[in-house]
Amino acid sequence: MNGYGIKAIYLFELARTWRTLMQSIASPVLSTSLYFIVFGSAIGSRIVEIDGIHYGAFIIPGLIMLTILTESTSNASFGIYMPKFTGTIYEILSAPVSALEIVIGYVGAAATKSVILGLIILVTARCFVDYSIAHPLWMLAFLMLTCLTFSLLGFLIGLWAKSFEQLQIIPMMVITPLTFLGGSFYSISMLPEFWQKVTLFNPVVYLVSGFRWSFYGAADVHIGISLAMIAIFIAIFSALIAWIFHTGYKLRP
Repeated sequence: MNGYGIKAIYLFELARTWRTLMQSIASPVLSTSLYFIVFGSAIGSRIVEIDGIHYGAFIIPGLIMLTILTESTSNASFGIYMPKFTGTIYEILSAPVSALEIVIGYVGAAATKSVILGLIILVTARCFVDYSIAHPLWMLAFLMLTCLTFSLLGFLIGLWAKSFEQLQIIPMMVITPLTFLGGSFYSISMLPEFWQKVTLFNPVVYLVSGFRWSFYGAADVHIGISLAMIAIFIAIFSALIAWIFHTGYKLRP
């Protein structure tokens, strides 16, 4: 394992975050704060509690998920797409660094950024509403696993994309709608029975539900199913990335 290669890629990607601090950290935190104001205060004044949890506190896990899913995907996809766009990807591929080490460097950096962002939002939420964390270790585990999962997805998108438009289409047209429809701002038990069953086909439901369980011990889906779904996502995305590096698809002319 080439630790120097991994460290170089990892630190380079993290350095890009500090160079674009307003875009990488401040902007998502500000956007999430606006969600707290609009949903927590305006709508929360009409919806007092869900499952015995104050509505303002109930939406905290969903808002964190909404942010880290999009940010993990965007950070990882942009990180690997830029070397493709500038042509420096060939230097990376010809360097004494394996495909696994490249993935660890890029995906690790993107996941780290998202974990930091999620923790900052968690601290910021205290300014708007009181909340408790019933299972803090599980909360951190779900946060890191979710960031890892969608950083892998973002890396996959970055390898696949041919343009900046393709780079943004999946986060904007797929991930964000699925997150809004995945129980971020409501419990799926509030839906009619038919739509509850339809919602279970939304993979984001299992992530939001498991993360909310770590806060309040209440979930729409059993915690074991949520963990199993995360494991399946990681396995699928990892297998696709391995296939791309093995075949050279979208990497070599």
